[in-house]
Amino acid sequence: MEFLYEYGLFLAKVATFVAAILLVIGAAAQLASRNKHDGEGYIEVHHLNESLEDMSHALKEYVLDKDVLKQQLKDEKKQHKAEAKLLAKQRKRGEDVEKEHKKRVFVLDFDGDISASDVEPMREEITAILSLATEQDEVVLRLESAGGMVHSYGLAASQLQRISDQNIPLVIAVDRVAASGGYMMACIADRLIAAPFAVLGSIGVVAQIPNFNRLLKKHDIDIEMLTAGEHKRTLTMFGENTDKDRKKFVEDLEDTHLLFKEFVAEHRPQLDIERVANGDVWFGKRALEHQLIDTISTSDEYLVNACEEGDVYQVRFVLKKSLSERLGSLVSGSLDRVLLTWWERAHRSRFFS
Repeated sequence: MEFLYEYGLFLAKVATFVAAILLVIGAAAQLASRNKHDGEGYIEVHHLNESLEDMSHALKEYVLDKDVLKQQLKDEKKQHKAEAKLLAKQRKRGEDVEKEHKKRVFVLDFDGDISASDVEPMREEITAILSLATEQDEVVLRLESAGGMVHSYGLAASQLQRISDQNIPLVIAVDRVAASGGYMMACIADRLIAAPFAVLGSIGVVAQIPNFNRLLKKHDIDIEMLTAGEHKRTLTMFGENTDKDRKKFVEDLEDTHLLFKEFVAEHRPQLDIERVANGDVWFGKRALEHQLIDTISTSDEYLVNACEEGDVYQVRFVLKKSLSERLGSLVSGSLDRVLLTWWERAHRSRFFS
């Protein structure tokens, strides 16, 4: 009995402690949410040249002999000193040593969902870049999207058009997929590159809608829909759809498809648009044969080469989050990792012998 008493007391203390922590977190979250202003955020910039150099040095420390590494670092310092000394002499002689404009590459990322929600941070990133970039610079967008809503991806494509309108070269790199609305964005590029097995195309329009009218009739449930305007509603989920409704719906789809084809043909006139605008998709190498892309390359390969020619900066707009949102993201991320680990273990036998 004494053991049960002590155990119960221990549980009571733990419960009190947990409740106190939750109370503090809740109060802090509420305070943080009061102080939050919608749309508040900041631009985050990473110099990819430095990141690449740091990785290279870290690998050299493990792989190279200490004396060899020491000599390499010594040679690099010696070269930098010689360059600085030469520059000082040129200035002393009054020579024009104005530094030539070094190409800057600004890297953006777009991970598209059905509503193209990444367009919100992307518009801020593009605005920041356009305040500085010149025609001698370049913007690279790493794009991944299987498409989604027409109006959302239309806006995303229009944001990219702002870059081209300023005569700043735009390169779009597709490592996995740019289909449907994703390809609508991709075709804006001055140069479109893709990995060998990236999926591209799907220049088509699709829509589907369930209809519960017969189920409702079976249970004697009536649906009344009142509209003003002949085409305010065509197909519905609960009403009885007619052939006239279907005809109008298909007409709208075909008109959207026509607009899609015109848009792609305008930005990639080299395409045989009638041949590729049938909703089909192609892997990277086949996409190159159909001129859907310009080059086979991964984004990593392209950016490593860009680092050798100029300064490469990754630009990201970060939306400030309240404490409650950060805690929610942390819990959600942990849960996702747990579920992913469980799924991998449960299905491992399907993928590995």
